[in-house]
Order: sequence, then structure tokens, then C-alpha cells
Amino acid sequence: MKKKFFFQVSIVTLFISLLTGQNNYSLAQTANADSSKKSFRLFEDDKIVEITLRFDLTTYFRTKPQENYLKANITFHLSNTDSISRDINLRTRGIFRNRYCVFPPIELNLKKAHFGYTDLDKISKLKMVPECKFSSENKDYILKEYLAYKLFNVLTDTSFRVRLLTVNYIDTQKKRKPIQQFGFFIEPVEMLAARTNCFKVKSRTANQKNIVPKVMDRLAIFNYMIGNYDWSVPGLHNILIIKPMVIDSTGLGIAIPYDFDWTGLVNAEYAIPTEEMGTDNVRERIFVGICRSKEVYLKDLELFSEKKDEFYRVVNEFPYLDKKEKKDVTGYLDGFFNQLVGRKDMFIYNLINTCKNF
Repeated sequence: MKKKFFFQVSIVTLFISLLTGQNNYSLAQTANADSSKKSFRLFEDDKIVEITLRFDLTTYFRTKPQENYLKANITFHLSNTDSISRDINLRTRGIFRNRYCVFPPIELNLKKAHFGYTDLDKISKLKMVPECKFSSENKDYILKEYLAYKLFNVLTDTSFRVRLLTVNYIDTQKKRKPIQQFGFFIEPVEMLAARTNCFKVKSRTANQKNIVPKVMDRLAIFNYMIGNYDWSVPGLHNILIIKPMVIDSTGLGIAIPYDFDWTGLVNAEYAIPTEEMGTDNVRERIFVGICRSKEVYLKDLELFSEKKDEFYRVVNEFPYLDKKEKKDVTGYLDGFFNQLVGRKDMFIYNLINTCKNF
């Protein structure tokens, strides 16, 4: 009788353990499935990210390939003890910086990388902006260009997000010593469009009249604030145009600026004004927005007055720029806000005197 009882208990125990094992296995499968849905928060976090890029640096410097990709490997350093590495491809991009810079801007092709993070795995191509050359000045240039994006983020969510990087370059041919620099990623257009429930406009025939007036003025005044005239809606020069999925009766678009290295805020040594602009220094501000009435400009400028403290906070709380360079940036912003507060009539006159009629 006892033997029969113990045998029945053993069977029940085994059956329960099998069920428990199955449940644990199911939970493990669920956990693994859930982990594949985690987000890297690539453009939702301001914490600097360290990455390592391994590729043939000699070929990159010599040929600066814009058509053919170079084989590469990227490592995201998640912590001091954890990282994730994947094979990718990369090539250079850009026009002026591609000719001038030792490190031209880079396009990373991540199509087959499969990182296991939902946001990273949706990215097929990712733009990276490195330091142009080997010098402390070029380090400052890249940090100030990064800040220009962050300043525009203060004004609107319909703007490119960026992520600051520490980049380790490792030569796979072992002919060069490792290089470490700053850089930043720029949010892919597809992610920006999805985030704002919009689609990209490909037509290059639009002009400033085809943009929502309030949006157009905000962009033009922002570019005036940072000393940027290197942009144009016609031809989509350093401008992206998107439209909402649900288009209203006007059919007007939203313009978004990018590529801020040729600005008074950054004040790069290579940023020399063209003769057509009629200025001697890139730090001289020129307004190239569409012409509006004085009343409209005054209304547009209210937003900048409201955001002034936040602009300065973005710069002053940025830990990677030294005090001297922070003072240079805030001093340049002072030139804009001092006009706005003390000489508003002259400020408006400058806008009206150089604005564009379309």
C-alpha cells in the first residue's frame, strides 16, 4: 500500500515538474521575445554613446568613397563590461566637407546588422558627423554644430534629433594607431517622418511660399540667430520638407533645417562667405527669409523671447564644451537677443531690408 502511494506521489511530482518546466520554458521564450522588442533609445536620450568603428582607414582617407561601400564593424559600448558588435558597411557623403576634411561625413549602412533593438533594427542608413580634422578647434566645431541642432529642438519637435558620440576608429589594416574623436548621429528622415506622422517631400521646385508661414518664419529667424545663410527651400539645400499624412486644404509643407557647420555660431575656419552675400565674416547675420509685415515679424519673434533662457541653458549645461567656447557661443547669441530687446525697430528693419520676395 505504501509502495503504491509513493509511486503515485512520484508520478504526480514528475508531472508537476514537467508542467513547471514547460511553463518556465514558455516564460523564457516570452522573455526572449520581449528582449527583442527593447529600444536602444538612440534619439530619445542625451547621454553620450561610445562606439568603435573598425574599417580600412587608409582606403577611407585616400579615396573617400561615395559610391562603393567599405566593409566595417561597429561596436556600441553599452557599459564598461557590455557591448554589442555587428558587421556593417560605410561610405562617405557630403560635398564641401568631403573634399576639405580628413574625416568627411559618414553614411553607415545597417541593413543586415540586426542589433536586437527595435529602433536600431528599423534603421537602414544612419548619418554620422565626425570631427573634420585633427585639432582642438575641430573638436569645438563638431560640439557647437551638435548644439545648433539641440537649439532648434528647443523651438519644435519637427526637427532632427541628434546623439552625441565618442568614436574610436580602429584601422583593420593595422597601419594606423587608434583614433578617438567626438561625433554625432543624425536622426534618419524615416524616423523623423514616422515620429511626426508625416511623409518626405521629394520635389525640389518648392519655395518659401509653399511652407506653413509660421513654420517658415521660425526656421528663417532661427537661421538668422545662429548666423546661417547656407540654406534654400528651392533645391532643398540643407532643408528637408515634410507634410502631414492628413493634408489640409492648403497643402503647405513643414521645412526643417540641417547641416550647421557653415554658421556664425560654429565659426569654422573654412566657413568663408561667398562674394554674393556681400559680407566679410560668417558671423555677420543675414536674413534670407520670406518678406512679411513688421507686425508679423514682431509676432514671430515672441517665441524666441520666450525660449531665450532655454537656449542659454542648452549651451551652459553642456558638459563637453569648455568655458571659453561656451562664452563664445552665448556671446554670439547675445548679439541676436540684444537687438531683440534694445533695438527692436532696427532689428525689424534688418529683416525687412534683406528678406526675399517670392
